[in-house]
Amino acid sequence: MAELKKDWSLNAGAFRHFLDWLDEGVDSGGERYLEMRRRLVRYFDRRNCSLPDDLADETLNRVARKLEEKGEIVGASPAHYCYIVAKFVFLEFGRRAEHNQTSLDDNPGASRMMVGLAVPSRPDRDALAKEILFDCLDRCLGKLQPEDRELILDYYRGERRAKIERRYKLAGRFGLTMNALSIRACRLRSKLEICVSACAQRK
Repeated sequence: MAELKKDWSLNAGAFRHFLDWLDEGVDSGGERYLEMRRRLVRYFDRRNCSLPDDLADETLNRVARKLEEKGEIVGASPAHYCYIVAKFVFLEFGRRAEHNQTSLDDNPGASRMMVGLAVPSRPDRDALAKEILFDCLDRCLGKLQPEDRELILDYYRGERRAKIERRYKLAGRFGLTMNALSIRACRLRSKLEICVSACAQRK
């Protein structure tokens, strides 16, 4: 499966079409999209990928592009087709040398402990460790430029459809396409993860 063309971006019309396709005729208010993304994140996380969130976004972008190109996707349910694409993304990821980068997701007790950026996926066993991570995150956020700090916090804020709509507004405010916004947010998240991991190790 070919990678996304560099000049392709997910516009508002294509994204709405993608949401409708995932909903299969029943408006879920964006819940199907968020659930599919959560399932893909778990899929990549179980395969020990260092950046499961990024790979989930890449998968959904590719599916949305294919849907825009073809107009419809037949022969597989939306969830099944997303997993088919995810397998190709995973195989490509395995061939990239740069996948060996540090991530909070690789540290015991630190999985998705990004305040305002993600939701904890595992029960926290150590309250002190959690407090340290929160403190480190606060310090690392303070090191970002004000514009970058505003972008990353707003990008992950909200629930369900509200989060999706917020991202459209955020892209408009920063003069970015949805694809460019996603890439910039992923880079900032990776920068924060490295900063928080290094900070926590010094505690």
